[in-house]
Amino acid sequence: MRLEYTQSQRVFRKEVRAWLADNLPAKPLQSLDTAEGFEQHREWEKTLFDGGWSAVTWPKEYGGRGLGLIDWLIFEEEYWGAGAPMRVNQNGIFLLAPTLMEYGTDEQKARFLPRMASGEDIWAQGWSEPGAGSDMAALRCKAERDGDDYIINGQKTWSTRAVYADWLFGLFRTDPSAPRHQGMSFVLLPLDLPGISIRPIRQLNGQPGFAEIFFDNVRVPAGNRLGDEGAGWRIAMATAGFERGLMLRSPGRFQQTAKALVNLYKANQERADRDPGIRDAVIRGYVAAEAYALSTYRTASKLVKGGRIGAEASTNKIFWSELDLKLHETAMQILGARGELLPHAPEAAGIGQWLDGFLFAQAGPIYAGTNEIQRNIIAERVLDLPRS
Repeated sequence: MRLEYTQSQRVFRKEVRAWLADNLPAKPLQSLDTAEGFEQHREWEKTLFDGGWSAVTWPKEYGGRGLGLIDWLIFEEEYWGAGAPMRVNQNGIFLLAPTLMEYGTDEQKARFLPRMASGEDIWAQGWSEPGAGSDMAALRCKAERDGDDYIINGQKTWSTRAVYADWLFGLFRTDPSAPRHQGMSFVLLPLDLPGISIRPIRQLNGQPGFAEIFFDNVRVPAGNRLGDEGAGWRIAMATAGFERGLMLRSPGRFQQTAKALVNLYKANQERADRDPGIRDAVIRGYVAAEAYALSTYRTASKLVKGGRIGAEASTNKIFWSELDLKLHETAMQILGARGELLPHAPEAAGIGQWLDGFLFAQAGPIYAGTNEIQRNIIAERVLDLPRS
Protein backbone atom coordinates (compact mmCIF):
# COMPACT_ATOMS: atom_id res chain seq x y z
CA MET A 1 0.00 0.00 0.00
CA ARG A 2 1.39 3.38 -1.03
CA LEU A 3 0.24 6.32 1.12
CA GLU A 4 0.62 8.88 -1.64
CA TYR A 5 -1.68 9.94 -4.48
CA THR A 6 -0.44 9.89 -8.04
CA GLN A 7 -0.51 13.04 -10.18
CA SER A 8 -3.50 11.71 -12.15
CA GLN A 9 -5.36 11.06 -8.89
CA ARG A 10 -4.71 14.63 -7.74
CA VAL A 11 -6.04 15.92 -11.08
CA PHE A 12 -9.05 13.64 -10.72
CA ARG A 13 -9.79 15.04 -7.25
CA LYS A 14 -9.77 18.61 -8.63
CA GLU A 15 -12.12 17.56 -11.45
CA VAL A 16 -14.58 15.98 -8.98
CA ARG A 17 -14.44 19.02 -6.71
CA ALA A 18 -15.07 21.45 -9.57
CA TRP A 19 -18.02 19.47 -10.96
CA LEU A 20 -19.68 19.19 -7.57
CA ALA A 21 -19.24 22.92 -6.98
CA ASP A 22 -21.02 23.63 -10.28
CA ASN A 23 -23.78 21.03 -10.04
CA LEU A 24 -24.86 20.49 -6.43
CA PRO A 25 -28.56 21.24 -5.85
CA ALA A 26 -29.07 24.84 -4.77
CA LYS A 27 -31.22 23.70 -1.82
CA PRO A 28 -31.02 20.53 0.29
CA LEU A 29 -33.24 17.77 -1.10
CA GLN A 30 -36.17 16.49 0.92
CA SER A 31 -35.76 13.17 2.72
CA LEU A 32 -35.47 10.25 0.31
CA ASP A 33 -37.90 8.39 2.58
CA THR A 34 -40.76 10.58 1.31
CA ALA A 35 -42.37 10.37 -2.13
CA GLU A 36 -41.30 13.89 -3.09
CA GLY A 37 -37.79 13.47 -1.75
CA PHE A 38 -37.39 10.10 -3.46
CA GLU A 39 -38.13 11.64 -6.87
CA GLN A 40 -35.77 14.57 -6.13
CA HIS A 41 -33.02 12.08 -5.38
CA ARG A 42 -33.83 10.12 -8.54
CA GLU A 43 -33.32 13.36 -10.51
CA TRP A 44 -29.99 13.83 -8.71
CA GLU A 45 -28.96 10.33 -9.79
CA LYS A 46 -29.71 11.34 -13.40
CA THR A 47 -27.61 14.49 -12.97
CA LEU A 48 -24.71 12.40 -11.65
CA PHE A 49 -25.10 9.97 -14.54
CA ASP A 50 -25.14 12.75 -17.16
CA GLY A 51 -21.94 14.11 -15.65
CA GLY A 52 -20.32 10.68 -15.66
CA TRP A 53 -20.19 10.41 -11.87
CA SER A 54 -22.88 7.87 -11.08
CA ALA A 55 -20.56 4.87 -10.84
CA VAL A 56 -16.95 5.83 -11.44
CA THR A 57 -15.54 2.28 -11.17
CA TRP A 58 -17.95 0.64 -13.63
CA PRO A 59 -16.92 -0.15 -17.21
CA LYS A 60 -17.80 2.65 -19.61
CA GLU A 61 -20.26 0.49 -21.61
CA TYR A 62 -22.49 0.29 -18.54
CA GLY A 63 -22.36 4.00 -17.67
CA GLY A 64 -19.20 4.19 -15.60
CA ARG A 65 -15.75 5.75 -16.04
CA GLY A 66 -13.69 2.58 -15.83
CA LEU A 67 -11.65 3.93 -12.91
CA GLY A 68 -10.13 2.07 -9.95
CA LEU A 69 -11.10 1.72 -6.30
CA ILE A 70 -8.66 4.40 -5.14
CA ASP A 71 -10.33 6.85 -7.52
CA TRP A 72 -13.69 5.82 -6.05
CA LEU A 73 -12.42 6.59 -2.55
CA ILE A 74 -11.24 10.01 -3.73
CA PHE A 75 -14.63 10.65 -5.35
CA GLU A 76 -16.42 9.66 -2.14
CA GLU A 77 -14.23 11.95 -0.03
CA GLU A 78 -15.04 14.89 -2.27
CA TYR A 79 -18.71 13.91 -2.57
CA TRP A 80 -19.35 13.85 1.17
CA GLY A 81 -17.01 16.78 1.80
CA ALA A 82 -19.14 18.89 -0.55
CA GLY A 83 -22.31 18.00 1.37
CA ALA A 84 -23.84 16.16 -1.60
CA PRO A 85 -27.15 14.27 -1.19
CA MET A 86 -27.53 10.66 -0.02
CA ARG A 87 -27.52 8.14 -2.88
CA VAL A 88 -31.04 6.78 -3.27
CA ASN A 89 -29.85 3.89 -5.44
CA GLN A 90 -27.08 2.72 -3.11
CA ASN A 91 -28.59 -0.79 -2.85
CA GLY A 92 -28.30 -1.12 -6.61
CA ILE A 93 -25.06 0.69 -7.38
CA PHE A 94 -22.97 -0.42 -4.41
CA LEU A 95 -24.40 -3.89 -3.64
CA LEU A 96 -26.21 -5.46 -6.58
CA ALA A 97 -23.96 -4.03 -9.29
CA PRO A 98 -20.71 -5.65 -8.04
CA THR A 99 -22.65 -8.92 -7.70
CA LEU A 100 -23.99 -8.59 -11.25
CA MET A 101 -20.50 -7.88 -12.55
CA GLU A 102 -19.29 -11.14 -11.00
CA TYR A 103 -22.24 -13.51 -11.44
CA GLY A 104 -24.51 -11.96 -14.09
CA THR A 105 -24.74 -12.97 -17.75
CA ASP A 106 -23.76 -10.47 -20.44
CA GLU A 107 -27.47 -10.03 -21.20
CA GLN A 108 -28.27 -9.28 -17.56
CA LYS A 109 -25.44 -6.76 -17.26
CA ALA A 110 -26.53 -4.93 -20.42
CA ARG A 111 -30.16 -5.02 -19.33
CA PHE A 112 -29.84 -3.83 -15.74
CA LEU A 113 -26.66 -1.82 -15.21
CA PRO A 114 -27.18 1.21 -17.53
CA ARG A 115 -30.71 1.81 -16.20
CA MET A 116 -29.38 1.46 -12.66
CA ALA A 117 -26.62 3.98 -13.29
CA SER A 118 -29.03 6.56 -14.72
CA GLY A 119 -31.53 6.25 -11.88
CA GLU A 120 -34.26 4.91 -14.19
CA ASP A 121 -34.42 1.79 -12.02
CA ILE A 122 -34.04 2.22 -8.26
CA TRP A 123 -33.43 -1.06 -6.42
CA ALA A 124 -34.53 -2.37 -3.05
CA GLN A 125 -33.08 -5.31 -1.15
CA GLY A 126 -35.16 -8.39 -0.30
CA TRP A 127 -33.27 -10.28 2.38
CA SER A 128 -35.15 -10.12 5.69
CA GLU A 129 -38.31 -12.06 6.44
CA PRO A 130 -40.38 -12.50 9.60
CA GLY A 131 -38.36 -15.10 11.50
CA ALA A 132 -35.35 -14.71 9.22
CA GLY A 133 -33.64 -11.38 9.79
CA SER A 134 -29.88 -11.64 10.05
CA ASP A 135 -30.24 -15.44 9.93
CA MET A 136 -30.96 -15.53 6.22
CA ALA A 137 -30.58 -19.31 6.11
CA ALA A 138 -33.96 -19.48 7.87
CA LEU A 139 -35.84 -17.71 5.07
CA ARG A 140 -39.03 -19.38 3.79
CA CYS A 141 -40.28 -17.22 0.92
CA LYS A 142 -40.61 -19.73 -1.93
CA ALA A 143 -39.91 -19.54 -5.66
CA GLU A 144 -41.28 -22.73 -7.26
CA ARG A 145 -40.36 -23.54 -10.84
CA ASP A 146 -43.22 -23.65 -13.36
CA GLY A 147 -41.88 -24.07 -16.89
CA ASP A 148 -39.85 -20.99 -17.80
CA ASP A 149 -41.06 -19.06 -14.74
CA TYR A 150 -40.88 -19.07 -10.96
CA ILE A 151 -44.04 -18.70 -8.89
CA ILE A 152 -43.21 -16.72 -5.75
CA ASN A 153 -45.21 -16.88 -2.52
CA GLY A 154 -44.33 -15.50 0.90
CA GLN A 155 -43.21 -12.29 2.56
CA LYS A 156 -40.18 -10.03 2.86
CA THR A 157 -39.82 -7.29 5.44
CA TRP A 158 -37.59 -4.34 6.43
CA SER A 159 -36.93 -3.66 2.77
CA THR A 160 -35.36 -0.19 2.61
CA ARG A 161 -37.31 2.25 0.41
CA ALA A 162 -39.24 -0.57 -1.29
CA VAL A 163 -42.28 1.72 -0.95
CA TYR A 164 -40.95 3.74 -3.90
CA ALA A 165 -38.34 1.50 -5.56
CA ASP A 166 -38.76 -0.05 -9.01
CA TRP A 167 -36.98 -3.40 -8.63
CA LEU A 168 -36.07 -5.86 -5.88
CA PHE A 169 -33.19 -8.31 -5.57
CA GLY A 170 -33.42 -11.06 -3.00
CA LEU A 171 -33.06 -14.66 -1.93
CA PHE A 172 -35.89 -17.11 -2.42
CA ARG A 173 -36.13 -20.78 -1.48
CA THR A 174 -36.30 -22.84 -4.67
CA ASP A 175 -35.79 -26.23 -2.95
CA PRO A 176 -37.54 -26.39 0.45
CA SER A 177 -36.17 -29.91 1.07
CA ALA A 178 -32.52 -28.79 0.85
CA PRO A 179 -30.37 -28.02 3.96
CA ARG A 180 -30.63 -24.50 5.40
CA HIS A 181 -27.79 -22.95 3.42
CA GLN A 182 -28.72 -24.64 0.16
CA GLY A 183 -31.72 -24.67 -2.13
CA MET A 184 -31.95 -20.88 -2.37
CA SER A 185 -31.75 -18.77 -5.53
CA PHE A 186 -30.93 -15.09 -6.14
CA VAL A 187 -33.81 -13.54 -8.12
CA LEU A 188 -34.38 -10.06 -9.58
CA LEU A 189 -37.95 -8.83 -10.05
CA PRO A 190 -39.87 -5.62 -10.74
CA LEU A 191 -42.03 -4.46 -7.84
CA ASP A 192 -45.09 -3.70 -10.00
CA LEU A 193 -45.83 -7.33 -10.92
CA PRO A 194 -49.37 -8.67 -10.35
CA GLY A 195 -49.63 -10.37 -6.96
CA ILE A 196 -47.17 -8.04 -5.16
CA SER A 197 -48.48 -5.95 -2.25
CA ILE A 198 -46.25 -3.41 -0.49
CA ARG A 199 -47.03 -2.07 2.97
CA PRO A 200 -44.97 0.86 4.36
CA ILE A 201 -43.31 0.57 7.79
CA ARG A 202 -42.70 3.90 9.49
CA GLN A 203 -39.30 4.66 11.00
CA LEU A 204 -38.48 6.45 14.27
CA ASN A 205 -38.84 9.78 12.45
CA GLY A 206 -42.30 8.84 11.17
CA GLN A 207 -41.27 8.54 7.53
CA PRO A 208 -42.07 5.36 5.56
CA GLY A 209 -38.49 4.34 4.91
CA PHE A 210 -39.10 0.60 5.07
CA ALA A 211 -41.66 -1.77 3.68
CA GLU A 212 -42.94 -5.29 3.99
CA ILE A 213 -43.65 -7.04 0.71
CA PHE A 214 -46.19 -9.79 0.16
CA PHE A 215 -46.00 -12.21 -2.78
CA ASP A 216 -49.18 -14.02 -3.90
CA ASN A 217 -48.48 -16.33 -6.85
CA VAL A 218 -46.14 -13.79 -8.44
CA ARG A 219 -44.82 -15.06 -11.77
CA VAL A 220 -41.17 -14.17 -12.57
CA PRO A 221 -39.20 -15.37 -15.63
CA ALA A 222 -36.43 -17.84 -14.75
CA GLY A 223 -34.12 -15.59 -16.78
CA ASN A 224 -34.29 -13.13 -13.87
CA ARG A 225 -32.31 -15.55 -11.70
CA LEU A 226 -28.74 -14.46 -10.99
CA GLY A 227 -26.34 -17.42 -11.11
CA ASP A 228 -27.31 -21.08 -10.93
CA GLU A 229 -30.46 -22.34 -9.30
CA GLY A 230 -29.66 -23.22 -5.69
CA ALA A 231 -26.51 -21.06 -5.65
CA GLY A 232 -28.22 -18.11 -4.01
CA TRP A 233 -26.52 -18.38 -0.62
CA ARG A 234 -23.03 -18.14 -2.10
CA ILE A 235 -24.00 -15.19 -4.29
CA ALA A 236 -25.77 -13.41 -1.42
CA MET A 237 -22.68 -13.81 0.76
CA ALA A 238 -20.66 -12.06 -1.95
CA THR A 239 -23.21 -9.22 -1.91
CA ALA A 240 -23.03 -9.06 1.89
CA GLY A 241 -19.24 -8.87 1.62
CA PHE A 242 -19.51 -5.80 -0.63
CA GLU A 243 -22.03 -4.31 1.80
CA ARG A 244 -20.06 -4.85 4.98
CA GLY A 245 -16.56 -4.63 3.65
CA LEU A 246 -16.18 -1.67 1.37
CA MET A 247 -18.87 -0.20 -0.84
CA LEU A 248 -21.92 0.63 1.29
CA ARG A 249 -20.25 2.95 3.77
CA SER A 250 -17.23 4.74 2.35
CA PRO A 251 -14.91 6.48 4.83
CA GLY A 252 -15.59 9.90 3.31
CA ARG A 253 -19.01 9.84 4.90
CA PHE A 254 -17.65 9.37 8.43
CA GLN A 255 -14.70 11.70 7.92
CA GLN A 256 -17.15 14.45 7.01
CA THR A 257 -19.32 13.70 10.06
CA ALA A 258 -16.21 13.76 12.28
CA LYS A 259 -15.15 17.14 10.87
CA ALA A 260 -18.66 18.49 11.45
CA LEU A 261 -18.46 17.19 15.03
CA VAL A 262 -15.17 19.02 15.60
CA ASN A 263 -16.75 22.23 14.29
CA LEU A 264 -19.80 21.68 16.50
CA TYR A 265 -17.52 21.25 19.51
CA LYS A 266 -15.58 24.44 18.70
CA ALA A 267 -18.81 26.42 18.30
CA ASN A 268 -20.05 25.18 21.68
CA GLN A 269 -16.73 24.71 23.49
CA GLU A 270 -17.55 26.58 26.68
CA ARG A 271 -20.68 24.52 27.21
CA ALA A 272 -19.11 21.23 26.02
CA ASP A 273 -16.06 21.55 28.28
CA ARG A 274 -18.27 21.40 31.36
CA ASP A 275 -18.11 17.65 30.73
CA PRO A 276 -14.40 16.76 30.23
CA GLY A 277 -15.43 13.50 28.58
CA ILE A 278 -16.89 15.27 25.56
CA ARG A 279 -13.58 16.69 24.36
CA ASP A 280 -12.01 13.23 24.54
CA ALA A 281 -14.97 11.72 22.68
CA VAL A 282 -14.59 14.28 19.88
CA ILE A 283 -10.88 13.51 19.54
CA ARG A 284 -11.47 9.74 19.59
CA GLY A 285 -14.22 10.08 16.98
CA TYR A 286 -12.03 12.11 14.64
CA VAL A 287 -9.09 9.72 14.98
CA ALA A 288 -11.35 6.68 14.50
CA ALA A 289 -12.80 8.13 11.27
CA GLU A 290 -9.27 8.71 9.93
CA ALA A 291 -8.26 5.18 10.99
CA TYR A 292 -11.26 3.74 9.15
CA ALA A 293 -10.20 5.66 6.04
CA LEU A 294 -6.69 4.20 6.19
CA SER A 295 -8.07 0.71 6.76
CA THR A 296 -10.36 1.09 3.74
CA TYR A 297 -7.44 2.23 1.56
CA ARG A 298 -5.61 -0.91 2.67
CA THR A 299 -8.61 -3.09 1.72
CA ALA A 300 -8.88 -1.33 -1.65
CA SER A 301 -5.15 -1.86 -2.29
CA LYS A 302 -5.59 -5.54 -1.52
CA LEU A 303 -8.46 -5.82 -4.00
CA VAL A 304 -6.53 -3.92 -6.67
CA LYS A 305 -3.81 -6.56 -6.38
CA GLY A 306 -6.34 -9.34 -6.96
CA GLY A 307 -7.25 -10.11 -3.36
CA ARG A 308 -10.75 -10.72 -2.06
CA ILE A 309 -12.75 -9.48 0.91
CA GLY A 310 -13.02 -12.21 3.53
CA ALA A 311 -14.40 -12.39 7.03
CA GLU A 312 -12.68 -9.06 7.79
CA ALA A 313 -15.78 -7.48 6.22
CA SER A 314 -17.53 -8.27 9.50
CA THR A 315 -14.89 -6.29 11.43
CA ASN A 316 -15.45 -3.33 9.12
CA LYS A 317 -19.20 -3.48 9.55
CA ILE A 318 -18.97 -3.45 13.35
CA PHE A 319 -16.44 -0.60 13.27
CA TRP A 320 -18.28 1.81 10.97
CA SER A 321 -21.69 1.20 12.51
CA GLU A 322 -20.43 1.81 16.06
CA LEU A 323 -18.34 4.78 14.93
CA ASP A 324 -21.41 6.42 13.37
CA LEU A 325 -23.34 5.89 16.58
CA LYS A 326 -20.59 7.35 18.79
CA LEU A 327 -20.12 10.43 16.58
CA HIS A 328 -23.81 11.27 16.76
CA GLU A 329 -24.12 10.46 20.47
CA THR A 330 -21.29 12.92 21.15
CA ALA A 331 -23.01 15.58 19.05
CA MET A 332 -26.22 15.10 21.01
CA GLN A 333 -24.27 15.49 24.25
CA ILE A 334 -22.82 18.78 23.02
CA LEU A 335 -26.21 20.10 21.90
CA GLY A 336 -28.12 19.05 25.00
CA ALA A 337 -31.85 19.74 24.69
CA ARG A 338 -31.27 21.59 21.38
CA GLY A 339 -30.34 18.24 19.84
CA GLU A 340 -34.01 17.27 19.86
CA LEU A 341 -34.88 19.94 17.27
CA LEU A 342 -36.09 18.50 13.97
CA PRO A 343 -34.36 19.75 10.80
CA HIS A 344 -37.39 21.80 9.71
CA ALA A 345 -37.94 23.45 13.12
CA PRO A 346 -37.56 27.26 12.86
CA GLU A 347 -35.16 27.27 15.82
CA ALA A 348 -32.99 24.45 14.41
CA ALA A 349 -30.68 26.86 12.54
CA GLY A 350 -28.68 24.12 10.83
CA ILE A 351 -28.31 21.71 13.73
CA GLY A 352 -31.38 19.58 13.02
CA GLN A 353 -29.38 17.22 10.82
CA TRP A 354 -27.75 15.82 13.95
CA LEU A 355 -31.06 14.41 15.17
CA ASP A 356 -31.70 12.84 11.75
CA GLY A 357 -28.23 11.30 11.81
CA PHE A 358 -28.61 10.15 15.40
CA LEU A 359 -31.88 8.35 14.64
CA PHE A 360 -30.43 6.74 11.51
CA ALA A 361 -27.28 5.65 13.36
CA GLN A 362 -29.42 3.58 15.75
CA ALA A 363 -30.05 1.18 12.87
CA GLY A 364 -26.37 0.77 11.94
CA PRO A 365 -25.64 -2.11 14.34
CA ILE A 366 -28.74 -3.91 12.97
CA TYR A 367 -28.84 -3.58 9.18
CA ALA A 368 -26.37 -5.33 6.84
CA GLY A 369 -26.36 -8.21 9.35
CA THR A 370 -26.57 -7.44 13.07
CA ASN A 371 -23.31 -6.80 14.91
CA GLU A 372 -24.03 -9.85 17.08
CA ILE A 373 -24.02 -12.03 13.96
CA GLN A 374 -20.82 -10.31 12.75
CA ARG A 375 -19.12 -11.09 16.08
CA ASN A 376 -20.13 -14.73 15.68
CA ILE A 377 -18.58 -14.75 12.20
CA ILE A 378 -15.34 -13.26 13.54
CA ALA A 379 -15.24 -15.75 16.42
CA GLU A 380 -15.78 -18.78 14.19
CA ARG A 381 -14.05 -17.85 10.90
CA VAL A 382 -11.26 -15.49 12.02
CA LEU A 383 -10.43 -16.64 15.56
CA ASP A 384 -11.42 -20.28 14.91
CA LEU A 385 -13.30 -20.48 18.19
CA PRO A 386 -15.76 -23.33 18.74
CA ARG A 387 -19.48 -22.71 18.29
CA SER A 388 -21.09 -22.46 21.75
